[in-house]
Amino acid sequence: MERKKPTANDGRRRFLAGLVATIQAAIGGTLVAVAGGAVVAPSFARRQGHWVAAGLLSDLPDDEPTPVTLSLERDDGPRQVVDRHVVFLVKTAEAEVRALSSTCSHLGCRVSWNPASFDLRCPCHGGGFDRTGAVKAGPPPAPLATHATKIEGDQVMVWL
Repeated sequence: MERKKPTANDGRRRFLAGLVATIQAAIGGTLVAVAGGAVVAPSFARRQGHWVAAGLLSDLPDDEPTPVTLSLERDDGPRQVVDRHVVFLVKTAEAEVRALSSTCSHLGCRVSWNPASFDLRCPCHGGGFDRTGAVKAGPPPAPLATHATKIEGDQVMVWL
C-alpha cells in the first residue's frame, strides 16, 4: 500500500478546519455564557425591599385579620410597574401587628378571612389557617408567609 505524500493543500485544509472549529467553539462559549448568565444572574441579584404604609394602628380590630392591598412601584426596564400585594394585618392585644401573606402555601390561591369559623380559608382545596397563619386543616404544607412590620406613630409599615 502506497502512502500519499502531504501537499501544501493538506496543510491549508488542516489550518482552515482548525480555524473553523475555534470560531465555532468561541460562538458556543459565548452563547453558553450569555444564556447561563441570564438564568443564574437573578439568583445573585440583591432583592431590594421597601417599607410600605399599610394603615393606621387605631383602625385595626384586635385579633382579626384585616385584608390590605399594598402597592409597590418598581422599575422594569424603561417602564415603571406597580406590584400589588394583599396582606392580612393582625393586631394583638399588646398593640403588635403581624402581616400575613394572602397566598396559600399549597398552590398559591388567595385565602380569605372567614369570621364565622375564625380562620383564613383557601377556596382551592379547603386549606385552613388560624389567625397567626399556622395550618389548621387541609393540604397546605407550610404556614402563611409573614412580612416584617413596624409601627411609626399610629402608622403600620410593612416590609415588601
